[in-house]
Amino acid sequence: MAADTSDDQRALVSELLDRLAPARHRRLVEDLLVDTIGLIGDDPETLDLKIAAAALHEMREAYQMFRSFRDVPKVTIFGSARTQPDDPLYAQARDVARLLADRGWMVITGAGPGIMQAGMEGAGRDRSIGVSIRLPFEQSANPVIAGDEKYVSMKYFFTRKLMLIKESQGFICLPGGFGTLDETFELLTLTQTGKGVPTPIVFLDTPGDPYWEQVDAFVREQLVSRRLVAPADAELYLVTDSCERATAEVCDFYANYHSLRYVGDQLVIRMLRSPDDALLAHLNEAFGHLCTTGAIARIDPTGIERREDDHVALPRVAFNFAKHGFGDLRNLIDALNRG
Repeated sequence: MAADTSDDQRALVSELLDRLAPARHRRLVEDLLVDTIGLIGDDPETLDLKIAAAALHEMREAYQMFRSFRDVPKVTIFGSARTQPDDPLYAQARDVARLLADRGWMVITGAGPGIMQAGMEGAGRDRSIGVSIRLPFEQSANPVIAGDEKYVSMKYFFTRKLMLIKESQGFICLPGGFGTLDETFELLTLTQTGKGVPTPIVFLDTPGDPYWEQVDAFVREQLVSRRLVAPADAELYLVTDSCERATAEVCDFYANYHSLRYVGDQLVIRMLRSPDDALLAHLNEAFGHLCTTGAIARIDPTGIERREDDHVALPRVAFNFAKHGFGDLRNLIDALNRG
């Protein structure tokens, strides 16, 4: 609890915790309440309070909306709101969304026109989720998702991007303007720095229109060559003009890999099939540099995983991860999937 929290505030927080907080979340709820009360006591500017209150309100609304679909795989499609229905990119977005929906995925978009509407048309209303931004010059929701319970409207870009990224297990990026590039490069930054979990990211062009090919060339010729990003960071995404290849990239990422979590200094990777001795030896030979000490090894579920019943039936490997080289971590997951 914060050192400057008064006795009265501590008593109020304790009472609220007893009434509201599930035991497993007590510490987190305590932090939330202490910071909220502390913010109020700081006598902030009116605008500061408005931002904090509105952000928390719309995050709560979005969490409630997504809760019903927690166990359904979801892919987010980014792309321009200005793309017209007769543009080949529109058909590309619609087709890739249809293929993913046919494979059991739900499709999340920003709920606007253009690429966002195309993606929802391809997935269909029942498999579409919309997270829109309120802008003075664009409609809040396209006709596919308007009025649906799987739609939420947000005031702030930062809370909207949080939901578009946090709730998805895969991403398809089609060409767009500043907003699309902002979303795409924030996604790459989160993945590169380990603030986000490894995930399949596809840059989808149409044949003969090399939008993402040129972005990829910029990354390799300017960023990699200047050592502003590592060569492996350019492996965090796939550039393709094939909807089938894009769909396979998303779905095949989970062919064996399931999830990961940190337990102390260990990175624990859960999968559907345990690696055999030959694959484990290959992982250590190819990716041993990711270990600060020791080696990549098969392990039983850790104590905290057992206490939280966190996928304890799945096999897992673990190692003391250096917490850099996330492009190589992505390649390690690819090796597990191929094995």
